[in-house]
Amino acid sequence: MTLLLAPRLAPCGPIVDPKAAERAHEMIAKRAGERMGLVDAAWPALAPVFAASPYLAGLARRDGVRLASILDSEPQARLDQILAAAQAVAAEPDFETARRTLRELKADLHLLTALCDLGGVWDLDAVTLALTRFADASLHAALAQAARVEVARGALTGVGEGGEGGPIPGLFCIAMGKHGAYELNYSSDIDFSIFYAPEALPVSEGTEPQGVAVRLTQHLGRMLAERTADGYVFRIDLRLRPDPSSTPPAMPIDAALDYYESVGQNWERAAHIKARIAAGDIARGEAFLAELQPFIWRRNLDFAAIADIHSIKRQIHAYKVDERLEAKGADLKLGRGGIREIEFFVQTQQLILGGRHPDLRSPRTLDALAALRDAGHVTPEDCEYLTAAYHDLRALEHRAQMIADDQTHKLPESDADRKKVAALWGQSNLRSFDAAVGKMLKGVNQRYGALFKGEEELSSRFGSLVFTGVEDDPETLATLKRMGFSSPERVAATIRGWHHGHIAATRTERGRELFTRLAPRLLDAANATGAPDPAFNRFADFFASLSSGVQIQSLFLAQPRLFELVVQVMAFAPRLAATLARRPTALDALLDPAFFGPMEMPSEVPWDPAEFEPSMDAARRLFRDQAFRIGVRVMSGTADASDVGRAFADLGDLIVGGLAPAALAEVERLGGAFPGQVAVVALGKAGSREMTAKSDLDLMTLYAADAPAAQEDVVSEVKGWSADVFYARFTQRLTSALSAPTAEGTLYEVDLKLRPSGSKGPVAVSFTAFEDYYERESETWELLALTRARVIWASSPEFKARAEGAIEAALRRPRDVARTAADVLDMRELMERERPGKGPWDLKLDPGGLVDIEFIAQYLQLAHGPDGGPLAQNTGEALSALIDAGLADKAALTAALSAWRLEQDLSQLIKVALENGDDPESEPKAFRALLARAGHVTQFRSLKAKLVKAKAEARKAFEQVVK
Repeated sequence: MTLLLAPRLAPCGPIVDPKAAERAHEMIAKRAGERMGLVDAAWPALAPVFAASPYLAGLARRDGVRLASILDSEPQARLDQILAAAQAVAAEPDFETARRTLRELKADLHLLTALCDLGGVWDLDAVTLALTRFADASLHAALAQAARVEVARGALTGVGEGGEGGPIPGLFCIAMGKHGAYELNYSSDIDFSIFYAPEALPVSEGTEPQGVAVRLTQHLGRMLAERTADGYVFRIDLRLRPDPSSTPPAMPIDAALDYYESVGQNWERAAHIKARIAAGDIARGEAFLAELQPFIWRRNLDFAAIADIHSIKRQIHAYKVDERLEAKGADLKLGRGGIREIEFFVQTQQLILGGRHPDLRSPRTLDALAALRDAGHVTPEDCEYLTAAYHDLRALEHRAQMIADDQTHKLPESDADRKKVAALWGQSNLRSFDAAVGKMLKGVNQRYGALFKGEEELSSRFGSLVFTGVEDDPETLATLKRMGFSSPERVAATIRGWHHGHIAATRTERGRELFTRLAPRLLDAANATGAPDPAFNRFADFFASLSSGVQIQSLFLAQPRLFELVVQVMAFAPRLAATLARRPTALDALLDPAFFGPMEMPSEVPWDPAEFEPSMDAARRLFRDQAFRIGVRVMSGTADASDVGRAFADLGDLIVGGLAPAALAEVERLGGAFPGQVAVVALGKAGSREMTAKSDLDLMTLYAADAPAAQEDVVSEVKGWSADVFYARFTQRLTSALSAPTAEGTLYEVDLKLRPSGSKGPVAVSFTAFEDYYERESETWELLALTRARVIWASSPEFKARAEGAIEAALRRPRDVARTAADVLDMRELMERERPGKGPWDLKLDPGGLVDIEFIAQYLQLAHGPDGGPLAQNTGEALSALIDAGLADKAALTAALSAWRLEQDLSQLIKVALENGDDPESEPKAFRALLARAGHVTQFRSLKAKLVKAKAEARKAFEQVVK
């Protein structure tokens, strides 16, 4: 009996489960038969292994001769046999037999490698080299088997004879990551990308090369990754190809080169440091990689490019050592102090320096680290520490995977399971094991974090934000969840898509580099709103609408407060967000140095009123831009309610003032000129200049024929329209211009019901009818509404003055004050019965709300107007004038004015932000803070108390004044 490997196996740690070892011994004995003597001789070393690893024990007992054959072999010779057998699978005529053979060989390899690793027979390089060579041999065999399937179905003309052309001339596999660097871990998947030259594939006549290439890739998956009763060979990952979410699994060479040239990213450069041709048409693959060298190794790097390369590592939250780092549950690969930190430590410096220094381009992590040390870019002490830590971390990773062949990189949470890893690592004491691992993680994290001194942070206070690569980073998903996003995977996928240049804003290299810096700020800003999902979603709509992203991203980075304000708008103001998404140029308004100054409208409309339909579109564009400006001022808290209400009303005046002449010209075009005058009167909030973002336009048109005789005797020139027909057509055209949707959207809902006789009367009111109605027929509620009437456009200054005089005359006619008060009380009682308030946040209808306060001002104007009392359309101005005139109890009016200002301040913000006037108490904390600021208090709780008190005082004032 010979013993070649057995005497060289060093014992691991203690036997963590003696009964498990005993069961393993018994079951192996049943299969090993006469060769059990070899096993018994090595059992002191094997018992701890099989007690700790059910997977390795299963491999040993599954085949009666596998373990004995390994123990009786020279390790390298046994490895060579396994690799030769894997290569030979390429010639196997039967696909299923080939699959089974590769799985059996994988089991042989895993048991051999584990024993050589655990026993110290092979060092880390020998272990990873053995695993990688077997992966290459398996990939070659699988590619040949895939070709056989396609030959059998008539798609390929034949299988290649070997050599540099491979089984399928024109097609090759590029190994990436650890596979490419000969650094595969024990239960690693293999990362590779498949490329092909369509013109070189030996496809049958009439066969589409793309379809064949995709099917070949699918056959590879069946051969290698599909689980059968015999297990699997390797999990495969094809996602390191260009833009994997939108490209086929096998890509034409030209398409791949175009991608890397146009939208290739720095993390893809880093991935290609380790790239090599692993199988297929070797010569064509080498030529492809040669063409990629200028992409991978850039000789000239500007500041932005270097910053973006640094971002590959700076997105990991590692700016100071996490003193809580511990072995329990530690992620040895992706966590702090883990393998990735060492790899990024090396790769980022390679990308920056390797363009000019080819000796730094080694694909192997430790070789590159040594080269950086020799070139003076890493201290000898750091190189020595990181090298030792890398060996230990990889060894621990292997042992965690050996327990159950899981693709895990984490140490177990439970002490019992972690003891198994400790035993396989040769450690008998769990406390000592945990202490050693924790110390190592902290040491790596400390050296990794030292790279960031003085650099811009690209992570978040919530944790890592890594969007490089093609798969979700677990730490990043956890960070996004902590930030409040309901679907972290969707957010991560969206940002990766932007990094891939899926939108115009990031289609240029400069755009992507800027976005690398902007992304964490966007996520932090979205979180700060308290409504991260709508903030991010609406920003995504806006960002996707940009035709170029460099200028705007640069602006956001240069002006972080502005950026935070924009994201806040996205979170709380869907209308404003929609405006930005449709017209990103609306942002230009924020760049105007006068933006935060007085809110003034343009002096005239930017369109020709002679052109009716173009005027409608131009008006909508003007409206969107100006409403956006006003809305952002509301959100920013830099304008009070009186300024905002006046600004919205001035905007309405400007729009009407531009469309009314256009409507009149259109009617004249259709019916001929008319010898008359017309005015547009605003009522309601438009008349009182208390408009909000959602206000309708309450309008009335007044007209008069120029002839002194009866107006019905006057007709238009062409169609002979009478005055009532002509000005009805004008009113209809104006209403349509203001309310009809066009390609540019909508403007206002127009309400004409406040005209004399309401919806029962003509849409245009003659001057004589107006005067007669308000003298003889008008009811109190109509006179109350008339106190807010304001002429906003007229066909001549003289007619405007005449209309204003008629309105004032109607308001100053003598009336029964007691009857007026009784009517007001009846109206308020009817409103409360039919439209009761909905609670404290109903700022209009709730007792003490805006209706009560408006009734106070309007009633007093009607009561004292005949005696020369003040008249003012604006409620606040009217109350102030009434206080100055001493026409009611000063304390009551002062309380009403104070409540009006508070409710207006809150109403403006709510109308800008909330779609349906929802209860603010259910809104995010950040929005409640905005409301508190608008109400001039520090806390939302205080705001509610202040509002309740103000409304109670306003209601008391109403009851005191109107009686």
